[in-house]
Amino acid sequence: MVMLRLPNEAARRLFLERHALSGPSFGRGPAGLAELITRLGFVQLDSIATVERAHHMILFARRQGYKPRELDNLLARDRAVFEHWTHDAAVIPMAFYPHWRLRFARDAETLRGRWQKWQRHGFLDRTAAVMKQIRQDGPVCSADLRGDTPRKAGGWWDWHPDKTALEYLWRAGDLAVTARSGFQKYYDLAERVIPDQFRAIAHDPAHTVDWCCGQALDRLGFATPGELAAFWDTVTPAEARTWCKSQEMNGRLIQIEVEAADGNLRRSYARPDVAQLASDAPDLPKRLRVLSPFDPALRDRNRVERLFNFRYRIEVFTPAAKRIYGYYVFPLLEGARLVGRIDMKAHRDESVLRVAGLWPEAGVAWGKGRQARLEAELDRVACFAGCDRVEFTMGWLRDTV
Repeated sequence: MVMLRLPNEAARRLFLERHALSGPSFGRGPAGLAELITRLGFVQLDSIATVERAHHMILFARRQGYKPRELDNLLARDRAVFEHWTHDAAVIPMAFYPHWRLRFARDAETLRGRWQKWQRHGFLDRTAAVMKQIRQDGPVCSADLRGDTPRKAGGWWDWHPDKTALEYLWRAGDLAVTARSGFQKYYDLAERVIPDQFRAIAHDPAHTVDWCCGQALDRLGFATPGELAAFWDTVTPAEARTWCKSQEMNGRLIQIEVEAADGNLRRSYARPDVAQLASDAPDLPKRLRVLSPFDPALRDRNRVERLFNFRYRIEVFTPAAKRIYGYYVFPLLEGARLVGRIDMKAHRDESVLRVAGLWPEAGVAWGKGRQARLEAELDRVACFAGCDRVEFTMGWLRDTV
C-alpha cells in the first residue's frame, strides 16, 4: 500500500488552520474568546512585555478586537479557564481540568524530590501551614508568605520555603490561581476556584492518556509520538508510542509522509481523513501579522524549521554581543509563509512603538506592497500596546542573515 504524501504547502495550511490562524471564526465576547482558547488548547503565559505580554499577543494575533482584561475576566470572574502547566505555565480551558488530575499527581511526585535537592530547604514541612493560612485568611500571593524570611542574593529562582511550598501545592492541584494583579499570581484553595462540576470528575489515567494524545493530534494535524507527548507535556513518549500503534491497528490513525520545506519527507501519524482536512483548510489572510515568540504555532521550533524553513531562537538570555537579531524579536506571518522577523519595543512613556530592526527571510523582497502591509499591522499593534504612533529607527531594514 502506497503511503499518503502531504505536500509542504498543504501541510503548512493545515498546520496554521489547526492553530486558528486562518481567519476570524470565533464568536464575540467572553464565549468567543473561550472558544478560541479551547481551539488552541492552551495559551502560554510569559511576563516579558517588550510590546505586550505573550499571552495577550497570542490572542491579539487571532482576534483584532481583543483586550487584555478579557483574559483576566475569563480567569477571575467567569472561571472559564484555569492556570497550570503544559510545557510551561499556561491558561487552559476549565473543561479540561479533570484531565489535569494526572498532571497533578505526576508533578507532585516529580517535584517533591527535585525541589528538595534544588532549594535545599524544608519546603514540604511548610505545606500544612500554608494551606492553613489560605483556608483561614483567603487568597495569597508569594509576598504575603515571606514573613521575616530574608531574601537571598540568588536571584529569581532563589525561593524562600513558603514560596516553594505555595508553588508546589499549586502544581500538585491543592491550590489554584484565583486571579492576577499585573503578573502577580494569587492562590486560593482549589475547591474555592474550580467549579464543583469539574472537580467532581475523576478520569482514570488511561482515559487521560487517550484524551491527551487525541486532542494533541487534532491541534497539530499530523505528528510523531514525540510531538504528541510534548504538546501537553503530560504523557510520556512511551505512552504516546503505544497509543499511536493501538490507534493505527484499530484503523483510527494512518501513517503519512509530510513534505518539509526542503523536500525531505518525515513520517507522521494522522487521522484517516487528513487529506480532506488539508484540502478543506482555507487560504490564510494575505495581511501581515506579528506573532509572539511564544505563539503555539512556533512552540516546536524544529517543526517550524522543517515546515517553513524558518529557524527561530529567542535571544533573551543570549549576551547582547552574541545575539544574531535582538533581545525579543517577533516573527512575521504573511499568508502561509513566515517572511521575516522584527525587533521592536513599545515605549509607553513616549507613546511610540519603535522599530529597531527588520530582517526579511531569504528570497523575500521587501517592496512597497509588503511595507504597506507591515505599517498597517504595526499601527494595530501600537494601538494594542497603548502607543499613538510607530517610529522606524535609522537603518531599521536589515540584510538577510
